[in-house]
Amino acid sequence: MAATEPSPLLELEVGAIATGGGCVAHVPDGRVAFVRHCLPGERVLARITSLGASFVRADALEILHSSEDRVSPPCPHAGPGHCGGCDFQHVSVAGQRRLKAALVAEQLRRIARVDHEVTVEPVAGDHEGLGWRTRVRVGLDAEGRPGFRRHRSHELELVSGCPIAHPGVLATGALGRTWEGLDELEVVATDGGDALIAASGPKRADPALPEGATGFVVNGQVRQPPGAVHVTVDGYRFRVSAGVFWQVHAGAAAALAGAVRDALGARAGDHVIDLYAGAGLFSVLAADVVGRSGSVLAVERNARACTDARHNARHAPHVQVRRSSVTPTLVSQGLGEPDLVVLDPSREGAGRAVSAALAGLRPAPRRIVYVACDPSSFSRDLRVLLDAGWALESLRAFDIFPMTEHIELVAALVPAD
Repeated sequence: MAATEPSPLLELEVGAIATGGGCVAHVPDGRVAFVRHCLPGERVLARITSLGASFVRADALEILHSSEDRVSPPCPHAGPGHCGGCDFQHVSVAGQRRLKAALVAEQLRRIARVDHEVTVEPVAGDHEGLGWRTRVRVGLDAEGRPGFRRHRSHELELVSGCPIAHPGVLATGALGRTWEGLDELEVVATDGGDALIAASGPKRADPALPEGATGFVVNGQVRQPPGAVHVTVDGYRFRVSAGVFWQVHAGAAAALAGAVRDALGARAGDHVIDLYAGAGLFSVLAADVVGRSGSVLAVERNARACTDARHNARHAPHVQVRRSSVTPTLVSQGLGEPDLVVLDPSREGAGRAVSAALAGLRPAPRRIVYVACDPSSFSRDLRVLLDAGWALESLRAFDIFPMTEHIELVAALVPAD
């Protein structure tokens, strides 16, 4: 078969959900197929989209026998060959949560060698899985028209809206106009009415400013204030500048803050370490509990995030913000003797070496709370802690990425007796 010729359609029986948003099947030659746009138990006609040495990728183009969880996608850009941002537009919201629970349980069992029942909890701030995404990133074509990347492609699916975008994002009008001379946009909005557009492009780019009170930042330089948005969580107002990490679901920060608070069990006078601290969400809320007889050390490598964290903790002199990468040496030699540790790494996880350093702290912290957005990397790190004698005390899963395969976990670990 020539590389330019489309592959013939294959009739496949689809099995369990897999990482990457697809399901597992087998093609006639015995290779594993990862098939998108389908559901476990379905029979489909699929076309191979790419070949690997031991597996293939495919798209389900026609559903011969459908699952009870199948629904019509709410977005016209969902489906084979279109926007690659959402994995589960064709799945009921309840079905999505069951799939995610199964995926987390499988990763825990296979990688961490832990059998743990998982229940995916809903989070306030979306409407049947829509209207939740407060931070939307789009590419721009040669004419400046916005679009999302297609699955495993640099090609753009041009759009004028997005059903999972927060209403404040759509209200900026950023997705409905052209942006000549720019390469990419990130549009941010909050429930409080703040809105910000951060753009990147050539150094001399001079695009027209957005209308209204929307902030506009180009290549890190504020062209039209504000250069940050503000989010209120548990009565505290957090500044989040352009390019600084913050949870994208409108209700995620509050949900995760509550889960971390409950899991940590902080007390007055405790010394708390917050690794990968971002804008200081967990640091500020922990400082409120430990009081001035305690202390909080927030560690974050991004300079702008550190500036925001210091601003957000300005009322709490017992919070120290340290700009640093999280390394095994920092953990083993630079954290003192913490009572509690919370870490919220990126999708790659903390890594085996950092996890081993955390497990080796002496005296051992009373509890480690790990916030994870990838079940696979979390399961890898969890195995390191378990092998070092720590125990999984609790695990919660939150549906803060509806319509996608992604999920957020909050796990509490305690040392051996």
